[in-house]
Amino acid sequence: MSGRQQEEMQDLTLLGNQGTKYPFNYAPEVLESFDNKHPYRDYFVKFNCPEFTSLCPITGQPDFATIYISYIPDVKMVESKSLKLYLFSFRNHGDFHEDCVNIIMNDLIKLMDPRYIEVWGKFTPRGGISIDPYCNYGKPGTKYEQLAEQRLFNHDLYPEKVDNR
Repeated sequence: MSGRQQEEMQDLTLLGNQGTKYPFNYAPEVLESFDNKHPYRDYFVKFNCPEFTSLCPITGQPDFATIYISYIPDVKMVESKSLKLYLFSFRNHGDFHEDCVNIIMNDLIKLMDPRYIEVWGKFTPRGGISIDPYCNYGKPGTKYEQLAEQRLFNHDLYPEKVDNR
């Protein structure tokens, strides 16, 4: 059946809400999910978030990144506006780049229990160096666990040209 029925979307409170409140501190509770209408098929859902901001936990200076999230859904999927608000909630969150991408992945696993997920943060240089942490997860005991291992070992096999972003 194509199209969504009203009862399938009753738990989505943010999409279409004109009174959206933007959280300024880490807020995983804003994440919302909906049912995957195609759980019989493997497919990737990808999000590119070029305006991610967090704070250095030592200096308090802002860090900027593009966050890439790719996942193969199982039963649940993340609603995109809630994901946007969630990522925005890192604005005043002080953590290292590596921690941010792992926290994002952990929160999305908790929300959706996807078959496979990866999060890659490409942070702009600060102090003459950029940091690009990558993490992934595949459901244990499945082919997705093997996929996670393959993609981890090969994720940067063809690195992009660095042009100071």
